Amino acid sequence: MFSQGAGPQSALVFDNEGSGRMTCNEKTNSHRRGVAGGRGIARIVPIMLALGGCTTVPLKEAGTLTSYSNLSAPKGKFEKKRVYFSKDGLKDVKTVSIAPTSLAPPALQRVEKQKDRLLVTNAIDRAICITMSEKYRIVPFGTPADLTVRTVVTDIVPTEPSVAGAAKAISIGSSLALPVGIPRLPFGLGGLAVEAEAVDRTGKQTAAIVWSKGANSFTSEARVSQVGDAYDLAAAFGKDFSRMVVAGKEPGDFDLYLPSVYDIRTSLGGKPGSAICEDFGRAPGVVGMIGASIGAPPSWTDRGGKLAVAATGTAVSAEKTIPSIGSR
Repeated sequence: MFSQGAGPQSALVFDNEGSGRMTCNEKTNSHRRGVAGGRGIARIVPIMLALGGCTTVPLKEAGTLTSYSNLSAPKGKFEKKRVYFSKDGLKDVKTVSIAPTSLAPPALQRVEKQKDRLLVTNAIDRAICITMSEKYRIVPFGTPADLTVRTVVTDIVPTEPSVAGAAKAISIGSSLALPVGIPRLPFGLGGLAVEAEAVDRTGKQTAAIVWSKGANSFTSEARVSQVGDAYDLAAAFGKDFSRMVVAGKEPGDFDLYLPSVYDIRTSLGGKPGSAICEDFGRAPGVVGMIGASIGAPPSWTDRGGKLAVAATGTAVSAEKTIPSIGSR
């Protein structure tokens, strides 16, 4: 179901046919100039590149949306997705309600600790709430709203903590001897698959997404945690989906996004646009960035949300049934 990329590479190349496969081109950068005292580490670089560094997370329907008929064909290069949004349905939105993210059985079974599961689901909810509260008024879940957002983590590829630790140690060591860091070890990489939708007051779907992404050796921080990669990808997903809803258009893979003062403030742990977002806690900010840079588990720097009990109940209930089984 999940596989690690293989074959020599110098850049990541994803297929765009919706198969959920990830391929790597077959050129290698076999020449690295040695640096005094760092030649041994420099020799590791081409070996790592030859081994490949991609995690594949298939893009598939998990049955959690009210409808899949509106979704686009699979697309994406650095992440796979099928999307739908109604410009007319989104243009007059003023209030948003956010249902606590739940986990479908495959995701639930792959992560051992409930605390780790909650870190992933809360990272999604926090990103959605913070991003959407810049434009909309967030109301408590269960309160009538122009939009209600529902999200389900459909699968998780666990990160191998011991490999992540070794990767971070090598990365830190290389930074002392080389002018640039070397890629992360191409083993034990994690990934995430999510489905989400926004429905109006009548329950009609106005936006939806089926999304999956795997970590890679070049841009993903190695964290010593089973959900190290899934945690980082969860926040990325929450922002991706929310920006689509807020802007009423699909963000591209290479869209240049200039962060607002609000984005910068909240990313550093500042006050979100709605008091309700405080239920999901604030972003770890600088402390979180430092933690990620040394490979610390997200639990060391993220205090999580205030709705741990409710989120636990939601996650456990996913063991018995998948929410909102929809039409195909």
